[in-house]
Amino acid sequence: MTHMPETPLLDQVHYPSDLRKLEDRDLPQLARELRDEMIDAVSRTGGHLGAGLGVVELTIAIHNVFDTPNDRLIFDVGHQCYPHKILTGRRERIRTLRQEGGLSGFTRRAESEYDPFGAAHSSTSISAGLGMAVAAELDKTNRRVIAVIGDGAMSAGMAYEALNNAGALDARLIVILNDNDMSIAPPTGAMSAYLARLASGRTYMGFRDFGKKLTAYLGKNVDRAITRAVEHARGYVTGGTMFEEMGFYHIGPIDGHSFDHLLPVLRNVRDHAQGPVLIHVVTQKGKGYAPAEAAADKYHGVNKFDVITGAQAKVKPNAPSYTSVFADALVQEAMLDEKIVGITAAMPNGTGLDKLQEFFPARCFDVGIAEQHAVTFAAGLAAEGFKPFAALYSTFLQRAYDQVVHDVAIQGLPVRFPIDRAGFVGADGPTHAGSFDTAFLATLPGFVVMAASDEAELKHMVRTAAAYDLGPISFRYPRGEGVGIELPERGEILEIGKGRIVKQGSKVALLSFGTRLADSLAAAEDLDAAGLPTTVADARFAKPLDHGLIRQLAGHHEVLITIEEGSVGGFGSQVVQFLATEGLLDNGLKIRTLVMPDIWMEQAKPEVMNAKAGLDRAGIVQTVFRALGRSRIIEAAG
Repeated sequence: MTHMPETPLLDQVHYPSDLRKLEDRDLPQLARELRDEMIDAVSRTGGHLGAGLGVVELTIAIHNVFDTPNDRLIFDVGHQCYPHKILTGRRERIRTLRQEGGLSGFTRRAESEYDPFGAAHSSTSISAGLGMAVAAELDKTNRRVIAVIGDGAMSAGMAYEALNNAGALDARLIVILNDNDMSIAPPTGAMSAYLARLASGRTYMGFRDFGKKLTAYLGKNVDRAITRAVEHARGYVTGGTMFEEMGFYHIGPIDGHSFDHLLPVLRNVRDHAQGPVLIHVVTQKGKGYAPAEAAADKYHGVNKFDVITGAQAKVKPNAPSYTSVFADALVQEAMLDEKIVGITAAMPNGTGLDKLQEFFPARCFDVGIAEQHAVTFAAGLAAEGFKPFAALYSTFLQRAYDQVVHDVAIQGLPVRFPIDRAGFVGADGPTHAGSFDTAFLATLPGFVVMAASDEAELKHMVRTAAAYDLGPISFRYPRGEGVGIELPERGEILEIGKGRIVKQGSKVALLSFGTRLADSLAAAEDLDAAGLPTTVADARFAKPLDHGLIRQLAGHHEVLITIEEGSVGGFGSQVVQFLATEGLLDNGLKIRTLVMPDIWMEQAKPEVMNAKAGLDRAGIVQTVFRALGRSRIIEAAG
């Protein structure tokens, strides 16, 4: 008998309404096609692959069962949203993922009505979903709200705060816990699926609600006893959890790759659940693509790759990355000082702390997606005489600002903050740009705020931070490779609050904070050629400022330009505040501050973003000419 090829289904599914026309028996084929489409797309663009592969069946099942977009579907973080985007009218653009002018790598409200809440940071979905569920209740709207959250994201305190609140409100909210590391509990086959269907059905839910309704007649104590008796009885066969104690009806674990398991449970919950429900689904990250399944990181984030072999395109750096320079320098200092410890919030590889973990496993702590805890944990270590390096991305440090202020800065504790991904980060766009750390740290009394202009300076700052015990200290550095300069054998201890002159001139002064120094030096060449002798200085510190250096630059130059890859309110604002307070603006000094523009800049290559911001060689030159009132704007050479 000749095997007839399958008629493609994905070509027929442009929106979830098309998906709902399919028979249940067609959905496994659709899942295969959806996986193939996603693998092909990401192989061309790079991006987050493993998470999306793991939720293909779950995504199809949710859109099949629920009336999206009227029913709200919220993905936590958004790494797993690529299949969702393909099914919601964005398939034709899926090969523009994370490209300039293309689709975002995360859910985004402005992109589609099927993205009711934007995400890119972890552990926000339950809180947002609860807000939407309460809004539906206040509006008397018949709407289901589904929040899909991973087991890693559940390590954040915010998720538990939301669960606690949702249980207390008895909200009509469905939380799907996507357990893709089998870190909570594995499914137990057909019996587990049967029990999940049973527990999600009308009889069990009705018995549970019956216990609640007795409150009016018998009082809360009796009601609580009856309701808990139901839960404990069910717990003997389905596995009671802490979620029940928080007021959620808990179902699972169930197989997240089986439509026979997913569809009945989701339909039962849709039709019968009135209060908060948590469905525990177990999936495999990277499912359906052998190279991803075999990889240690399950192809969480990938470069462009060959679909057949899985081999990723190699990026050949001309210089070591800033992250690796930091990691090597920290290991070097830790070998000489047993009080040095490292802390990361679920990013050991991204921050480079995996190297410290390799050498000193007892002195390196991955606290999970819990930046608030990470900072206060570091504060506790510092209070006991240790030297904690709390290595966080700039964009994630934002999540722990209260802890930085209250638990570290006010107490003057010497916590060290290596701040990775400072400035533009390219394809991850505005949600991951390191924009605000200089501004929000430099406002804090007693805080030392540094920025490395190159790899050698970064080594100096690691050693400086290790040696500094008078209070909190930070140093920022960007994503990607350095400028390729020769590195010292060991960093030097910098004098706190002292910058340096890199090139001497007389007419124009360029004062750079961070890695815009290379473009400042290139711009100075063009300005010199135009008859404008230019001084270039590396500030090193936004706090404390080098008052002597700033006085010298302001007093001996006609134009002073500050340059930083950070937001308004950062280094340049600190400089202008000092100049104004000291009366140094009264002599006609022309000062301009070059910063990241006061907008949410869309994804593009970092060099493109810096050019658009006017922070590159040409932008610096043009700013000088405008400050001088020249009508001719020269083009940067080279």
